[in-house]
Amino acid sequence: MKKWNMIIDVELCENCNNCTLATKDEHVGNDFPGYAAPQPLHGHRWIDIKRKVRGASPMVDAAHVPMMCNHCDDAPCVSAGRGAVKKRDDGIVIIDPQQAKGRRDLVESCPYGAIWWNEELQLPQHWIFDAHLLDQGWQQPRSAHACPTRAMKAIKIEDSEMRDLANREGLEVLRPELRTSPRIYYKNLHRYSKCFVGGSVVAMTGGIKDCVGGATIELRRGMDKIGVQTSDAFGDFKFDSIEPDSGPYVLVASQSKHGRAQVNVNVGSESVYVGDVVIA
Repeated sequence: MKKWNMIIDVELCENCNNCTLATKDEHVGNDFPGYAAPQPLHGHRWIDIKRKVRGASPMVDAAHVPMMCNHCDDAPCVSAGRGAVKKRDDGIVIIDPQQAKGRRDLVESCPYGAIWWNEELQLPQHWIFDAHLLDQGWQQPRSAHACPTRAMKAIKIEDSEMRDLANREGLEVLRPELRTSPRIYYKNLHRYSKCFVGGSVVAMTGGIKDCVGGATIELRRGMDKIGVQTSDAFGDFKFDSIEPDSGPYVLVASQSKHGRAQVNVNVGSESVYVGDVVIA
């Protein structure tokens, strides 16, 4: 059976918050019986944008990641709900707005923090994938319709097709170690979850530092060669998708005209810009 999934390209998200605002426009003050009670005007962000800045001047990048209910196949909220939270055949999870009244415990059941507590209605709430619209024949939830960069797209396909697509395009889910089988997939998630090691290759010419384009830079860890880069016209290079807290590495930069240099790097929780790598 075909089921709904969402694919979000982190590289295309520009933090415009259109998805958040479109969701609010759809749900604030609007009651959809069987799907969701009205979202409060303030306090709730059923789609929340998280920001991560990596690196140090002058090599800095920022990534923005829309986060929402993951509509997990093995959702802890469904188990905790005892009938108040239902998993539909099409993959969408719905917190029943009647049966879930007073169930504040369901907020804590979600390890992703995607369930919000409506104090006025005494009701746990979440992003419902705009199931009420999809059931009317819409092809996309409001959030995806409102995205100007097309960073967000819902697709309804067989699970086997989704697995193939995820493998083919390198899609990832948040916190896979939880084994909840989320249906929200991310492309280029490394921009948020991983580190980079970067720098600038230079050489001394007449006492002046010159950028060295076309230099070869190797990133090594012990005896293993992790990757090879070629510096651009400004001498810059960047190795991305490095695991945080992965420890010591060695950068080896070389260019036939100017020579060679080696720099030791330690990768902690943040990306590393090593600055100038002077070859001689």
